[in-house]
Amino acid sequence: MIRYADIQDLTVLSEHDKHISESELRNIIPAKRVLVMYQGDIFIGWLRFGLFWDNIPFMNMLYILDDHRGKGNGTKLVSFWEKEMAKEGYRQVLTSTQSDERAQFFYRKIGYTECGALLLPKEPLEMFFIKDLI
Repeated sequence: MIRYADIQDLTVLSEHDKHISESELRNIIPAKRVLVMYQGDIFIGWLRFGLFWDNIPFMNMLYILDDHRGKGNGTKLVSFWEKEMAKEGYRQVLTSTQSDERAQFFYRKIGYTECGALLLPKEPLEMFFIKDLI
């Protein structure tokens, strides 16, 4: 099951997502900026997003727990998000990943194309990807 997170998901999200503070999670959950994925009662993963330039959905975090990877769960979660964004009237979505992470291959496989990069001091290259929804 995939759905928008609610405040009851805060504990499990805070436990697993170390890239965002609990207080910020409290802010974005009611704004419907986090999706969660469960298999029955078992938490599988989440997708967190915002808006780049305040008008293009940007996937900030996609994470599937180790035991549930390689089974199509990431693809299902991203596909659900893309459909939700299309329903909201968005025509494109964005995401990024570091050049030393395998995620770039996943994003290409599901139809994202590279559209730029950012190089911060002492960090690997951050690669940006875009996908048209129409």
